[in-house]
Amino acid sequence: MSDTPVNLNRVRKGRARAAKKARADENAIKHGRSKARKEKDDAELSKARHVLDQHRLRED
Repeated sequence: MSDTPVNLNRVRKGRARAAKKARADENAIKHGRSKARKEKDDAELSKARHVLDQHRLRED
């Protein structure tokens, strides 16, 4: 062991942070979308709305 004392609270909190980060990474993989995928989905939605608006009948 080393000669310097170890702060046990710091070690405990570090482990908790690491566990929380690992869980967050797992959830991001399961439920997340990449930035490129989000932009593509937004572009497709925008295009679909535009096409729908072009086919709308106008009331004058």
